[in-house]
Amino acid sequence: MLDVRAIAEDPAAIAANLARRGVDADTLAKPERIAALTRQRAELLSESEACRASRNQLSPQIGQMMKQGLRDEAAALKDQVRAASLRAKELETEVEAVESERLDLLMSLPNLLADDVPPGGSEHDNVTVRSWGTPPELDFEARPHDELGEALGILDTAAGARISGARFAVLKGVGARLERALISFFLDLHTGQHGYEEVMVPYIVWRSTMTGTGQLPKFEEDLFKLSVPVNGQDAFLIPTAEVPVTNLHRESILEEAALPKTYACFTPCFRAEAGSYGKDTRGLIRQHQFHKVELVQVTTPEEARAAHEALTGHAEACLQALGLPYRVQRLCAGDISDGARLCYDLEVWLPGQQAWREISSCSWFGDFQARRMELRYRPAPEEGQQKKARPRYCHTINGSGLAVGRTLVAILENGQQPDGSVIFPEVLRPYLGGLDRISPAE
Repeated sequence: MLDVRAIAEDPAAIAANLARRGVDADTLAKPERIAALTRQRAELLSESEACRASRNQLSPQIGQMMKQGLRDEAAALKDQVRAASLRAKELETEVEAVESERLDLLMSLPNLLADDVPPGGSEHDNVTVRSWGTPPELDFEARPHDELGEALGILDTAAGARISGARFAVLKGVGARLERALISFFLDLHTGQHGYEEVMVPYIVWRSTMTGTGQLPKFEEDLFKLSVPVNGQDAFLIPTAEVPVTNLHRESILEEAALPKTYACFTPCFRAEAGSYGKDTRGLIRQHQFHKVELVQVTTPEEARAAHEALTGHAEACLQALGLPYRVQRLCAGDISDGARLCYDLEVWLPGQQAWREISSCSWFGDFQARRMELRYRPAPEEGQQKKARPRYCHTINGSGLAVGRTLVAILENGQQPDGSVIFPEVLRPYLGGLDRISPAE
């Protein structure tokens, strides 16, 4: 959520920033409407305060007049007090309506973009920041991961379809073991070398939790909503660990000395994939249920940019350790998510598709999520300062470290051999009991 005071002070500047995203005219008109509502709210509150002041001033005089026998004068004052009270109630209702409309508008606006977000309207305008590794030059025709997995007996999409329908799959034997190995490797790397605290969180969250990180109200069709309330609230299956982990400190004031908070979390993720029908229907690329290790940082505004770069590097370290070629894309204004100020996508090379595919998205949100969650911190006092500093909103950063299923895809396609076998990255072999490859059954 954007800062309502900043919108009220300069709605045109806010609209100009939003225009970089290519939003529609209705969205561009919202900052001015929010500014008008803010002015209206101030006027209503001022009138309400005047009504209360008048009531408080006149009320004591009524008793005095009654004692003096001035009944007609007291009755007139009673009428004035009654009118002031009624108007105060009317104003309270009007303020609530103005605040409700203003909040709805605020919740519908995307985040402001950082200055260095590239211009552009689609993924074709994203900018390659750097790349690592060299795509393998195979002297045979590369096979896609779903063909490899089926031939190796480790992937069964037909069984997934029999159980749950399209966009579900079953991993078997070494395939299931490889998935588990990747989860353990990612968590060990992030907790052991990068200093993240591992957490396990609920996979079902309230509507208010989803709203806190920005999935709601706009993206409800992409979520799996439960048919029964949970503890009295609408509830959803999580689309990513970002949602529960970032909300760990909602409605809290943290001490600056306790920041940054850095968390690594493995969860299954559940996505309806609304609007993606016909895309990536084969294999493990776009599933309704998949596994992911998520990295989340909560920090101060001053440290946020550096934290975003560091987190992106931590996700890259996974790909480097696995020997998987990738590139880092800075997303353009038309391709970045609504909540992000700046975003890097890590794209891994898939020989079977002859394409780069996203495997991690690392986003800096500024205080956009923190304002929704009321997540703040208290700055450390300066030397000689006696009075406590006022709380400020935290900045949040998150990214996949990594998407497990897509990493498995990349290992199969980059490690494939002419005989149909697949060689596993060396760092995973201790997690696989020393297994260095898998071959087709004779």
